[in-house]
Amino acid sequence: MIDHVSLAVSNPEASRVFYEHTLTSLGYSVVAEHGPMVAFGAADHDGRTHPEVWLTPEANPMTLHLALSASSVDQVEAFHRAALAAGGTDNGAPGERPHYQPGYYAAFVLDPDGHNIEAVFRGGTTEPA
Repeated sequence: MIDHVSLAVSNPEASRVFYEHTLTSLGYSVVAEHGPMVAFGAADHDGRTHPEVWLTPEANPMTLHLALSASSVDQVEAFHRAALAAGGTDNGAPGERPHYQPGYYAAFVLDPDGHNIEAVFRGGTTEPA
């Protein structure tokens, strides 16, 4: 099981604003800061939070794909809207991706550094409320 991940970002301040706005839709908030590094976390099933997604400064970050779990189709849709409003670039509108798995509902955005950030719900029903 993965405990946390670090995303290299070229502009920590701009990335923080983007992720604060975007990850709120998935229940994340800032849970730790160490100098220019900031970490986001969401409450687990016991209501505890810990740093899960760290933003770390890097002059020339290599991009990656990060998929985060959503609790519903509506949460995937909210994630996509929030990311676009925060300046993200659409990289796959919300929708079912049956070629991945039946009931796989996801949306993809590119953050300010080009990281492909995904919100995915695997709950079976794919109709938004």
